[in-house]
Amino acid sequence: MSEMSFEQMLEDSLKTIRNGEVVEGTVIGVKPEEAVLNIGYKADGILTRNEYSNDPVDLTTVVKVGDKMDVKVVKVNDGEGQVLLSYKRLQAEKGNKRLEEAFNNHEVLKATVSEVLSGGLSVVIDEAKVFIPASLASDTFEKNLNKFKGQEIEFVITEFNPRRRRVIGDRKQLLVAKKAELQKELFAKIAVGDVIEGVVKNVTDFGAFIDLGGADGLLHISEMSWGRVDNPKKIYKVGDTVKAFIKDINDTKIALSTKFEDENPWKNASERFAVGNVVTGKVARMTDFGAFVELADGVDALLHVSQISKEHIEKPSDVLSVGQEIEAKIVGFVEEEKKISLSMKALLETEAPAKEADADDSDVADVNIDEVAASLEDEQ
Repeated sequence: MSEMSFEQMLEDSLKTIRNGEVVEGTVIGVKPEEAVLNIGYKADGILTRNEYSNDPVDLTTVVKVGDKMDVKVVKVNDGEGQVLLSYKRLQAEKGNKRLEEAFNNHEVLKATVSEVLSGGLSVVIDEAKVFIPASLASDTFEKNLNKFKGQEIEFVITEFNPRRRRVIGDRKQLLVAKKAELQKELFAKIAVGDVIEGVVKNVTDFGAFIDLGGADGLLHISEMSWGRVDNPKKIYKVGDTVKAFIKDINDTKIALSTKFEDENPWKNASERFAVGNVVTGKVARMTDFGAFVELADGVDALLHVSQISKEHIEKPSDVLSVGQEIEAKIVGFVEEEKKISLSMKALLETEAPAKEADADDSDVADVNIDEVAASLEDEQ
């Protein structure tokens, strides 16, 4: 047997490797952009940071000399006698196995959104990517998906095809199921008349939708205040906490109100606004036939154009302006219809005999209440 050279014996003692093989290596050198591994082969292996992770990383912060790690051989000879290695591809294979198990078992996964794409979200499980389409990212339409960037979310795998690099996640069905459970719990414990707190979810021209934790309640514009509300957006904004009571429940629809009875301005109104009382108020709005005067929040009274002055007045705006404070005498009060009639003229008629004054007041009440009843109902 001929003697073998030292180089031949050394080469025979080293293992052979193939592309795609998984080998164990020991880090013998590391720089921010690459690490060198001894893999027991005649040439050392090179692991670049692009093959370490999908995320940009400084390799000196994640590996150190002496570390042992399993890697995958990408190319035995890169043309310069070096072996190219990959850590992320091996992890991705492990991640795909993890995703396949989750797909088969309908398991709920949790991961941080790593990327926001034009059509949805991308998350990574052990270097394996999952795509969550925009339509499956939420149970409501999301105009701006960037809000999810860096957020940890839960989802399930609904499609798994790694060969086509098609792994689809679904967050929507979890949200829908959770909302259904919360809704069931909510309706089991609430009843008409209950006082409840919620958070404003959306504000429209006709009211505000309040998230009650399982279902939304509608606080209609007419139930926001005992007074007049022209624009709900001037009262509420998204995120506000609202205390209200349940006025009605119809199937899954909840009607709310903040018009608590103990705050009803018409309480004791028969005493406060009795015929003959002199009151002050502010002109809230005007029509051709008269002005509506706010005596308190939620209490408006009609000052008919004929009762503004002794002189003939064509229309209220000729002598009055919105926001003006006036003093007048109550000449009509119908509690069940919440109608009050005023007269400024009655305060000027102090020289008239008491009997005639009483008769005038009676006539005024008839004019103001009966002739403009329909208009009052529309306004109030």
